[in-house]
Amino acid sequence: MNTCLTRRAVLIGSLGGGVALAGCGGGGGGGNLWLGTPVQPNIAQVVASRPDLSVLSEAIGKADLTSTLSAAGPYTLFAPNNDAFTALLGELGTTKDALFSQKALLAAVLKYHVLNATVRAADIPSGKAIEPVGGGFFKIETQGAGARITDGRNRVTNIVATDVAAQNGVVHVVDRVLLPANKDIVQTAQGVPSLSILVEAVVAADLVATLQGPGPFTVFAPSNDAFAALLSELGITKDALLADKALLTKVLTYHVLPRRVLKAEIPLNAPIATVQGQGITINGSLQIIDQRGRSSGISATDIFNTNGVVHLIDKVLLPS
Repeated sequence: MNTCLTRRAVLIGSLGGGVALAGCGGGGGGGNLWLGTPVQPNIAQVVASRPDLSVLSEAIGKADLTSTLSAAGPYTLFAPNNDAFTALLGELGTTKDALFSQKALLAAVLKYHVLNATVRAADIPSGKAIEPVGGGFFKIETQGAGARITDGRNRVTNIVATDVAAQNGVVHVVDRVLLPANKDIVQTAQGVPSLSILVEAVVAADLVATLQGPGPFTVFAPSNDAFAALLSELGITKDALLADKALLTKVLTYHVLPRRVLKAEIPLNAPIATVQGQGITINGSLQIIDQRGRSSGISATDIFNTNGVVHLIDKVLLPS
């Protein structure tokens, strides 16, 4: 038997790739034979190697995404741990088998966790919209050494481990499964009791179809109290306002931007064009100044929707 080949086979079998083997016998070039350095695992392999991500690994397989997450990329994966999936099943009132049997839904949810670039923790654009490969958007806010994600349904998720290196990108472990938005701007407003007059106004102005369109839009949404103050300011009734479609349309479209602008993306102290055509200005205190020099505070920001974002305000804005 060729003892040299036997020794090589034993070494290869026991040590794997990346070993230097002594050459056998004399003869030219008999020094070391380098078999190559160990190959860094890809994202799918990183997930499969971690016990805390075993449910995610199974989900990736069920959704036929293993080859995608093994490809060249680069990708960033926000990887929900096992506890995150357990919590999701409770939240949805379903079982793992039932969830995993819905291949299209599962794939859509998983793709919402993937970015088409390598984004390490230090490079996260805090507070700005991040668009995953599956569509939609979410934001990540960094806070000291930590970071949290607000998903499309305005649920908050913590990043519990960052910068797990992979050959084709990076993995960040999260403690909640992210979910994309499932309501448009109108549907969101309909679910907020303090925006009921705004909803009436949108219907009266025939703007429902527009605000349910693809957008993306940013809507500064006045509360019921804001409308009550406007009626007092103008000396008219709600019925009179809702009956004046031209005025209503002019006022409402003045509250809409023709693009998505999150709080962290607002250009402060600069004119911002609205769909109506005239501009508003937002100062460093997040006070909106309208064309009549009136100011409105922003009481809540970054309410996400399928077609944009809503910010709640405490005064109805008026164009000139």
